[in-house]
Amino acid sequence: MIRCLLVLMTAALLAAPVWAQDTKAPKVVITMEKGGEITLEFFLKDAPKHVENFVALAKKGFYDGQRVHRVEPNFVVQFGDPQSKTLPMNDPRMGTGDAGYKIKAEFNSRKFERGVLGMARAPDPDSGGRQVYLTLGPAPFLNGKYTAFGQVTKGMDVVDKIRVGDRIASIKVVP
Repeated sequence: MIRCLLVLMTAALLAAPVWAQDTKAPKVVITMEKGGEITLEFFLKDAPKHVENFVALAKKGFYDGQRVHRVEPNFVVQFGDPQSKTLPMNDPRMGTGDAGYKIKAEFNSRKFERGVLGMARAPDPDSGGRQVYLTLGPAPFLNGKYTAFGQVTKGMDVVDKIRVGDRIASIKVVP
């Protein structure tokens, strides 16, 4: 019985992402095509599946070349629609592209203050996947209703200058 338990525990540890075993979450650097960089740190303990998903997409280059499809002054800058690479910005389908999969919400006690990274979703709380947003100001009405999973630690001045149609050159995972 103990041997079986040890085998299961070992398998679980080996199956987990290496960085998830560490207490330090990865960071990413978003480089905008027009210039400027934004560094994000993640809330690994609060939203591990969201962090894992975003980092995996960044490593695949999913966000590279996408355009920001939504900017609401004093609220959010939103990106992650794969259609933004090719559709005109005024196309009615802009902002409707989904992941083809869903992530279960990981609501937590993090507050949506200026610079927080959140997962966009449809009315179903468990419908997020690829579209994310950065808050431009406090948004307490999102607290406990959307998953907060990271924050801007450098480059908020760059975020403030982003406009609809601005293109993301790359998002790279850094140590």
